[in-house]
Amino acid sequence: MFKRTKSEPVEQPVVVKPGGKGRPTPTRKEAEAAARARAKAAVDKKAQTRKQRELRAEQSRKIRQGMKEGDERYFLPRDRGPMRRFIRDYVDARFSIVEMVIPLMIIGLLLGYTGSSALVQASSLILLATVLFVVTDMFVLRFRIRRELKRRFPEESYKGTTYYALTRAMQMKFMRMPKARVKIGQALPEDYHR
Repeated sequence: MFKRTKSEPVEQPVVVKPGGKGRPTPTRKEAEAAARARAKAAVDKKAQTRKQRELRAEQSRKIRQGMKEGDERYFLPRDRGPMRRFIRDYVDARFSIVEMVIPLMIIGLLLGYTGSSALVQASSLILLATVLFVVTDMFVLRFRIRRELKRRFPEESYKGTTYYALTRAMQMKFMRMPKARVKIGQALPEDYHR
């Protein structure tokens, strides 16, 4: 009867001023907590970025290793399939003048810098002969590989096969990816559909 009754606090309506931010200014404690949370999120973002970079590096190392070992699951789409495997093997099994281009070019350039007019002329002849041999070798490769493709893969499209063969032949053998599976002069199997 003589007790004091507690009155419930009355909520004051938030008055929004025109042009105001529409919320009350946070206290110092709230502002500092929000700043700490943002700083922690930034640190986490850096760690997450670093982890993603490490995962990408590991994935690309795994892909390179798979390509070196000849696992077709890791090949690029341009390298997949029995026809592309045959083209790689065909190019890798033949001796190509392209493999001698760099040494011949170096010899030609060294002879060109000797100062002797006879050696300079020899240098020019070596460089010109190298270019002619390479162009001739590319034409021969194109016709021979097209003939073999028609014999082994009669019902398939040959679009892009010449470009694929020529770009592979233009690379030094140790730089080719996927790595060569056959040695120079090795006989190729008849069936590449397995």
